[in-house]
Amino acid sequence: MYRYFIQPQFNKFTNSVFGYEMLIRKWGADRWQLPKDFASIPIAIQTDLLRKVGQELALKVESISFNLNRTQFVNDEISAALIATQHQIYPIVLTVEITEEPTDQITVADLLPKIVEYNDHGIEISLDDVATGVNTLAHIKPLLPFAAEIKVAMQNFRAEHRENEINDQLQHWIEVAQDYQLRLILEGVENQGEDEMADDYGIAIRQGYFYGKPHLFKLRNDDLSAKQLNA
Repeated sequence: MYRYFIQPQFNKFTNSVFGYEMLIRKWGADRWQLPKDFASIPIAIQTDLLRKVGQELALKVESISFNLNRTQFVNDEISAALIATQHQIYPIVLTVEITEEPTDQITVADLLPKIVEYNDHGIEISLDDVATGVNTLAHIKPLLPFAAEIKVAMQNFRAEHRENEINDQLQHWIEVAQDYQLRLILEGVENQGEDEMADDYGIAIRQGYFYGKPHLFKLRNDDLSAKQLNA
């Protein structure tokens, strides 16, 4: 059994939830857990759940985000399923986050036609984990005119012991977002000090434990057990 956990993307300046990132979980061993292989989950299961969540959130938030690695992003079956889902959940905008994975052999040139296809059907593109791995400005620059959003993940800098770079990187990517008229989301905000830092930089939309941990989205008329609801 699969369900989505959702994490809010909070607009500090309007004091409202802008959207949710959808994080799929599988029930097993009496708990919700990360699937061992996301690519093995049938896209029909993922998009059926996505449609149900999106329809229940209609008129409550502007956007819901769905993660794909580059290999998944260019897959025709997946794009067709997501395009159909976007039409079913309108007026909520489906935002597809392109994640950075070292094993992907998909080039920027491979991504561009699919990005155009998604855009043509009202799906927005987010470039996740900028400044991490290969997601340098030089590498992703051709994609920026077609994107709606970039995400800077402070947790990645912590994991790589690069905390001292956060301020300079934030300033850099804020300027990129302004140049390309992109929405910028700051991820990994964990405490009040980091919330105040985002205030100082004028970053409106933030995501992180300070605003809410991922939690189970209970579907209307869901038949989950008490254990599953409270795990």
